[in-house]
Amino acid sequence: MSPQFAYWIVTLTAAYFVVGCVVALAVVVAGLGRLDPVAAHGTWGFRLLVVPGLAALWPLILHRVVMGAGHPPEESNAHRLAARRASRRR
Repeated sequence: MSPQFAYWIVTLTAAYFVVGCVVALAVVVAGLGRLDPVAAHGTWGFRLLVVPGLAALWPLILHRVVMGAGHPPEESNAHRLAARRASRRR
């Protein structure tokens, strides 16, 4: 690997990290209620715990904040699908 290529990998990784930290801090301070209404009432300890995940997944989090998702998405798995089918039959 050439030094130039290594330099660009490190630079892009650092840029991703910096943008992630900025987005994470903005979400923790102002936008956590837009992601999950229950999390809006979380303590500062909880908010500190979610910062690394927000920073790592900032493209997804930023998309959810911009789109205005007011509740977390419901998981779709075989158990939930079977329960929905069973409730429709009744």
